[in-house]
Amino acid sequence: MNWITKFIKPKIKSLFKKKSSAPGEDSLWTTCKCKNLVYKEDLKTNYNCCPKCGSHHKLTCKERFELFFDNGDYEIIQTPLPSDDPLNWTDSKKYTDRLKSARKLTNQDDAILIASGKINQMKVTVGAQDFRFIGGSFGAASGEAFIAGVQHAIDNKTPFIFFSCSGGQRMMESSIALMQMSRTTLAVNELKKKNLPYIVVLTNPTTGGVTASWAMLGDILISEPKAVIGFAGRRVIQDTVRETLPDEFQTAEYVKDHGGIDLIVERKYLNSTVGTLISVLLKKEETQAKNESNVTVDRSLQSAS
Repeated sequence: MNWITKFIKPKIKSLFKKKSSAPGEDSLWTTCKCKNLVYKEDLKTNYNCCPKCGSHHKLTCKERFELFFDNGDYEIIQTPLPSDDPLNWTDSKKYTDRLKSARKLTNQDDAILIASGKINQMKVTVGAQDFRFIGGSFGAASGEAFIAGVQHAIDNKTPFIFFSCSGGQRMMESSIALMQMSRTTLAVNELKKKNLPYIVVLTNPTTGGVTASWAMLGDILISEPKAVIGFAGRRVIQDTVRETLPDEFQTAEYVKDHGGIDLIVERKYLNSTVGTLISVLLKKEETQAKNESNVTVDRSLQSAS
């Protein structure tokens, strides 16, 4: 055995082992789905979008707020936290253990966070989902957080903006999770009764019961580029209809072309775009309120005469 076989080759192998076993947080590079290595600092300065293919990488709730609010200034709104495991659910792992792992990973109580701040100097209430928390799944705690966000918007007379990122309702809570679909729909109706703008930004992915309830009820529906938007999974649909679906099926672009959403906006333009839309919607509501007030005065004068 020569010195190359005995010393050099083991040394090279050990270097590769160290590199492959190093935790992702310590690495300076990440891999995009375009299979290119991307320098993490470049990814961060580009709004967490791949500078090579434009793919919009997932964000945590706080990362989303920092990019979206004016100057990254916001305040987290505390929301109710119901009982953790109402059904004592166990599959391959206890639901309580899944919750502990998700909370440790995300440093938040559930998939949703609600925050208040300003967009283009206008006060707004904003919600977001973290996909790392059991796939952004929607259960009782998410329902309470969403409703608390709506209530905060009504109490403070602000628009409500929500960034969806979810695989759907949380199976570990069964019918309790499904019940949140109707509860959140009713909450959105209350928001609209108050003539407050409700804008939803659909991010990758937005699927399942979330799509079938509050996520598609916005006054304006915006999506990030190439986000997956749908209800049932692609394979389920294909096996049901027994037809070959287009490659772009359930992408934001496909859904927009078929009238499902209004706009596709790159992440770096969301602050300015949503700010402009809110300005228009608020002026419209203000004009409508004045017209209704004038009609009421006219009727009062007619009654007096």
